[in-house]
Amino acid sequence: MENTPTPRMAERFRGFLPVVVDVETGGFDCNRHALLEIAAIPIELDEAGDYVPGEVASSHVEPYEGSEIDPKSLEVTGIRLDCVLRGALPEREALDLVFAKVRAAAKRHGCQRAILVGHNAHFDLGFLNAAVSRVGHKRNPFHPFSTFDTVTLAGMAYGQTVLSRAVQAAGLEWDGDQAHSAVYDTERTAALFCDVLNRWRRSAGAALATR
Repeated sequence: MENTPTPRMAERFRGFLPVVVDVETGGFDCNRHALLEIAAIPIELDEAGDYVPGEVASSHVEPYEGSEIDPKSLEVTGIRLDCVLRGALPEREALDLVFAKVRAAAKRHGCQRAILVGHNAHFDLGFLNAAVSRVGHKRNPFHPFSTFDTVTLAGMAYGQTVLSRAVQAAGLEWDGDQAHSAVYDTERTAALFCDVLNRWRRSAGAALATR
């Protein structure tokens, strides 16, 4: 059987580039509560055709004027809004920073736009879309409503839907002390997403080889 060229990322998901996103917020309502952190990791392909996490793009975000922040959310995330070391950016600048790197990754892979990958993806996409709407951003690289949700994928692959348990079920490391940081949760979700896809790719390839 002749070796066939590995398909490019643009040929894997109908021209969409999977980009893992995690947001940390001041509550659960994307129309009332502040966006406080955002991180994004494009999914790449290595020379063997396996999925691997790319470089992270992230920013702390200044609460927008008039937003609400539930103190209980800050207890969970550990975010200290008064910490000068946060280096938080206004929403528009934070989106510009992350979106520029996502668009560059999509262009590099020949993809027409990005599709958000998240653990409970509707939550992250809701806050992302709300921020885009507030600042009137015209260059949002993400599909406005389609997502890949690692809750569903992990439930199928490992029988676990909680991120920490799914990551550990996949045989990956989990540090509870770093959880609820946008960067850390994005890195772990990206590793989980790649593990599911690579396992499926290998099992599907083995099934085809036995036909």
